[in-house]
Amino acid sequence: MDFKVIANMVGQAELHADAMSKDRIRAIEYERGVMTDTPFTQGRSSVTSRDVRAANKKALPSLMRTLLGSDNVGEFQPIGEGDEAGAKQASDYINLVVLQETEAAKHIESAIHDALNQRNGILKWWFDEKKTARISRHTGIPQNALAQLTEGAEVLDAVEYVEETELGPVSTFDLTIKRIASEDRIRVAAVPRERFLIHPDAVDLEDSPIVGEKTTLTRSDLIAMGYDRETVMAFKVAEDDDYEEDVRRDNSTNDEGSADDLNEEVDYYDLFVRIDADGDGIAELHHMCFAGGLKADNLLMDEPCDDVQFCDIKVFARPHQWEGTSLSDDVMDAARIKTVLLRQTLDNLYWQNNPQAIVQEGAITDLDALYNPEFGKPIHVSPGMDARAALSYNVVPFVAQQSFGMMAYLDQQVQEWTGVSDASAGLPPDALQNMTAKASAMMEAQGIGQTEMMVRTAANGLKRLFRGLLKMVIRHQNVPRTVRLRGEWVQFDPRDWNAGMDVTINTGLGAGTRERDMQMMQMVMAMQEKLLAAFGPENPYVKPENLWNSLSKLVEAAGLKTPGLYFHEPDQQEVQAMMQALKNKPSPEMIKAQADMKMQEAKGQMTMQLEMGKAQLAAQMADKKLAADMEAEKAKMQVQVTKEQAQMQADLQVKQAERETQLLLQARELAWEREKLLMEQRLQLASQNLSQGADGAPVNPMADAMQIMMQQFQQAITAINQPKFVVRDAAGEIVRLEPYDPQVMQ
Repeated sequence: MDFKVIANMVGQAELHADAMSKDRIRAIEYERGVMTDTPFTQGRSSVTSRDVRAANKKALPSLMRTLLGSDNVGEFQPIGEGDEAGAKQASDYINLVVLQETEAAKHIESAIHDALNQRNGILKWWFDEKKTARISRHTGIPQNALAQLTEGAEVLDAVEYVEETELGPVSTFDLTIKRIASEDRIRVAAVPRERFLIHPDAVDLEDSPIVGEKTTLTRSDLIAMGYDRETVMAFKVAEDDDYEEDVRRDNSTNDEGSADDLNEEVDYYDLFVRIDADGDGIAELHHMCFAGGLKADNLLMDEPCDDVQFCDIKVFARPHQWEGTSLSDDVMDAARIKTVLLRQTLDNLYWQNNPQAIVQEGAITDLDALYNPEFGKPIHVSPGMDARAALSYNVVPFVAQQSFGMMAYLDQQVQEWTGVSDASAGLPPDALQNMTAKASAMMEAQGIGQTEMMVRTAANGLKRLFRGLLKMVIRHQNVPRTVRLRGEWVQFDPRDWNAGMDVTINTGLGAGTRERDMQMMQMVMAMQEKLLAAFGPENPYVKPENLWNSLSKLVEAAGLKTPGLYFHEPDQQEVQAMMQALKNKPSPEMIKAQADMKMQEAKGQMTMQLEMGKAQLAAQMADKKLAADMEAEKAKMQVQVTKEQAQMQADLQVKQAERETQLLLQARELAWEREKLLMEQRLQLASQNLSQGADGAPVNPMADAMQIMMQQFQQAITAINQPKFVVRDAAGEIVRLEPYDPQVMQ
């Protein structure tokens, strides 16, 4: 193998990286607010415009939310028969296991940030076989547990303590042990642009004869990676002349070095080189690692491979060029102009707030009061001098107002050059200013469209990352692995997966506002519901998996990363069983005909029941009318009978009263006859007993009494002979007889 060819290709890549480093250093400085190409005058304003950082901060959140906003960043697509199950398992394993274990999200963010600021972001992945030393200190370890604790470990130092107890002497140990642990795992990292190597003529990573990374590692790191210690110790120390890395870290000073040889840094080259190693005239891809140089003695690893374990991310691609365009390229000129205008504007304000004094020589006795003014401190003027003539101020006109209009124009130009605006960050243009709805919608659509284009360009780079991770998993995971996903333990066996599967990066939503994304998904779901209602569940347009995808995207658009927490993903077997059950059901036409027949039958039955009800109601009404007439006749007859009975009863009572009255009169007449007879007898007796009084007249004491009795009798006879009328109660019964007085009765 000709190592000079490899060294020559590395040299060309390094020269190309050095030539492009000026642009990258300038972009880094502008983002940090440092402008070495726009120096300021000592004593004047040194402010700088931060437009580069502002543009990057507007675009980065939307890009990250779109690319990494869901659990399924990328989905593998089956390319052969039988790949469906493997594609689904590979998608779950790479997205939910590998990306989480490698902390890929932060490295992807770093790469996208590099793409926004330095044209290209670089990601690499590798299988890390590294040994680490872990030292632990233990105290009070009993002797029976010592062997188990130190198994497989190196005891660095141990102290034995013997303590006398009732059971005899007991030994305990204080010791320090060292364990060598092997950490074998897949790793993902963002590569700083100054470390990345690519051939100057390359248009893509696939056609570049060399792709790699130049970095520095300590000798200890190389030994931990498994390389021979004697070989590593023979490598020369790296020369630290990487100014670009110092600028990135904002640190221009370097350590002089370490006395510990193991901590000395050496150059390390991780290269993927296309070279004809076997002499067949066809260049093969080799993964080669060098340390301390590029000669045969510096070669640490040389393995044939089928994939370059690097990917590049761009947000703006240039035709027929590997290097893209960054936002910084479009913003830096405007930022430099705005920096100059800002400095001049502030200087003008400084002159306004601190006018320059005009002093007549010898007129001011205390110049310190003028040069170092204090509140309330007087300025003494020489005797005989006019204060107004001795001291005045140079009035500088305020001209900074024109700068504000120019800076507003530059802001508009930056939006025109980059396409990045407030809408790119998800903020509607009319949120902070007065603007018509149509103009706001047009600006928002323009900003969202620019962000969507950046997302699609960046997604092309992530495809290489997912393909590389899939090949890495299949190559190095030779046993099944059980992990917990979505609350269940799932076993993955990558050995059955197809390493050539294609991948799709999910970029359908996220470039605009969350409200816009949710409205879009709601529109899609509404159309799906209409198709299902019109054509049924077996329609050729909408399947259960389509509904699940819509629900997932709706949840993700709302900012929730795990749709499985809110909706259950349909199982294929359950879906097939449901579809089979639906097939066994009658067709919609048959169901409709059966429903019509049932409706007609129900309608006939209801009509018959209605007619029968009417007849029954009519009969019931006739019966009720007849019964009512009979009741009325019966009541009428009863009233007549009652009236006749009452009349008969009244007549009987009258006759009975007359008969009683007649009997009473007859009794009274008999009593009168008897009384009359008795009175006559008494009168005769009284006449026989007459005597003579003082005047010679006859005296009969019984005569007066008899006379009184005769008067009373006569009154009784008169009362008896007086006419009477009958008094009845409410029932018609005779209550009493009252004397009849014609005058009162009238």
